[in-house]
Amino acid sequence: MNNIVAIVGRPNVGKSTFFNRLIQRREAIVDSVSGVTRDRNYGKSEWNGKEFSVIDTGGYIKGSDDIFEGEIRRQVELAIDEADAIIFVVDVEEGITPMDDEVAKLLRKVKKPVILVVNKVDNAMREKDAFEFYNLGLGDYYTISGMSGSGTGELLDKLVEVLPEMPEVTEEVEPLPRFCVVGRPNAGKSSFINALIGEDRFVVTDIAGTTRDAIDTKYNRFGFEFNLVDTAGIRRKAKVKEDLEFYSVMRSVRAIEHSDVCLLVIDATRGFEGQDQSIFWLAEKNRKGIVILVNKWDLVEKDTMSARDYERKIREELQPFTDVPILFISALTKQRLLKALETAVEVFENRKQRISTSKFNELMLPIIEATPPPALKGKYVKIKYCMQLPTPTPQFVFFANLPQYVKDPYKRFIENKLREQYNFSGVPIDIYFRQK
Repeated sequence: MNNIVAIVGRPNVGKSTFFNRLIQRREAIVDSVSGVTRDRNYGKSEWNGKEFSVIDTGGYIKGSDDIFEGEIRRQVELAIDEADAIIFVVDVEEGITPMDDEVAKLLRKVKKPVILVVNKVDNAMREKDAFEFYNLGLGDYYTISGMSGSGTGELLDKLVEVLPEMPEVTEEVEPLPRFCVVGRPNAGKSSFINALIGEDRFVVTDIAGTTRDAIDTKYNRFGFEFNLVDTAGIRRKAKVKEDLEFYSVMRSVRAIEHSDVCLLVIDATRGFEGQDQSIFWLAEKNRKGIVILVNKWDLVEKDTMSARDYERKIREELQPFTDVPILFISALTKQRLLKALETAVEVFENRKQRISTSKFNELMLPIIEATPPPALKGKYVKIKYCMQLPTPTPQFVFFANLPQYVKDPYKRFIENKLREQYNFSGVPIDIYFRQK
């Protein structure tokens, strides 16, 4: 289980630069994902062997200056509720502003670790200027320069030291699949779960799998057995405005990271909106199985839009990862609920399938021979061997003489061919080219 760290502060103090620095530390280790990474506000970082998730609140604030204050206050309140530690970024050039005071006032009451970070300190003179931030009443501060990265080492040492220990999730002998139900507020997650569990509430046990978090319900009906992770019922705060995009994403992070397959419930009457997309890319970035459930399909005028048109529109938004099951359901009339479960189980199976190396080579090498990677600077890329890596999610490696010359379009071509041959519906795939 990962801790969640939220970066808060008013606009233009350098939260995003600092966030990018934290995330790159992680992405230097793993290959960057091909295609566009849509969600710039969430990522994973690692320091001294401890991995944690980082959320940059800055990217979620939209609106004019007078809206800012309310938005920032709401986001800080949400971060206080949901995160395990909070990094409060201020700007040495501007000194303490009234908005910094406001944020500090909220953070002084908090029982969780709060680290005050004074940004843009890139010389000794500014080091002296930073003293005034003691007036915020948050104790010691850390001075950094988000641009050059100086000071981030000590800050991260402190951060991993104060992060609470996460409870180890005890696994059963053959762990049950974990399906989490995610989606924007009011998409019908609760109705979907209630319809599944039924009025007789077929609950065997409630395992409090994580800290103050989504509750696991062991589900056992119609020949299915799995843990259902419900994000819908997580403590609703009257204070937090339901329509905040940040709200949906923050609420979903822990549940998604902690599941095998995400059932993304969207509201048919509203379409596949920005918030739905953020949650989709969050699940994709975490390499989880994904099933999209278009709920409230009974409310849509069928003559205006058929399921086929609707599905096509969603798939256009999902480029380049379009191999995802999309089902039209109604929690109210219980239409296709069983199909939704069957599909989730299928995606779970797809995600853990293993392909033997000999079969994989037999199949892929002729395809590669027929359509080799395009030559670059007169040099030809030869791929002689490929295999599936022994990782929890599907990853494939292709050994080539000049792996650096293989570009993203060819990786996508290989992925499409792979998906044509094997059923990886709903499952993100990683493809690597390595020196043979």
